[in-house]
Amino acid sequence: MRDDKGLFVNNERLEYLGDAILAAVVADILYKKFPYKHEGFLTNTRSKIVQREHLNELGIKLGLQSLLQQKLKSGATHNNYSFGNALEAIIGAIYLDKGYDFVYSFIERIIIDRDINDFARQEKNYKSKLIEWAQHHHYTFEFRLDRSVIDDTEGPIFYSSVWINGVRVADARGYTKKESHQMASKKAIRKIHFDKHIIALISTGATHTNSSSERITIE
Repeated sequence: MRDDKGLFVNNERLEYLGDAILAAVVADILYKKFPYKHEGFLTNTRSKIVQREHLNELGIKLGLQSLLQQKLKSGATHNNYSFGNALEAIIGAIYLDKGYDFVYSFIERIIIDRDINDFARQEKNYKSKLIEWAQHHHYTFEFRLDRSVIDDTEGPIFYSSVWINGVRVADARGYTKKESHQMASKKAIRKIHFDKHIIALISTGATHTNSSSERITIE
């Protein structure tokens, strides 16, 4: 599709722009809201706010599914984040039409519509937390993709396991490798907090080391 000036326009270009604008605005809000927090805190909190899952959920709450319903009938909805992508495209369009100050207010009102401290307290990045724990104890750490299959809607399903110090701690499935890693990490965190047997296995594992050559696979 082309605009009235003959320039090529589509949602993917608007998503690209909206994604960049959203990241900049959220970074600005966090920087002002938390003047004494370090860079790692600000980065992690921003990631939670702009993550695909959150934007997708928000897009649904805003009713974007009614606009995309016809498109989604032809494929799976569990791993394409279409509603979040549409929200990013809207942000890009608002920026082009109304400018930065207007889209700043829109994002602050619509995206960050609850106390921003709630986002700061969320611990959704289980993978990062698990990696930090393993590194703190000088354990090796890796994810393994056990297998992947195609489901009834022709969408991929990934089965991953998490290994700490040579011990298979947990496994999970997800509609992306990232999702399967997160779910496996969530299970692993629960185990290392409540399963003394797992802790004993990990602490006596075959690859306990204090060296800097720990095997950590991050995708």
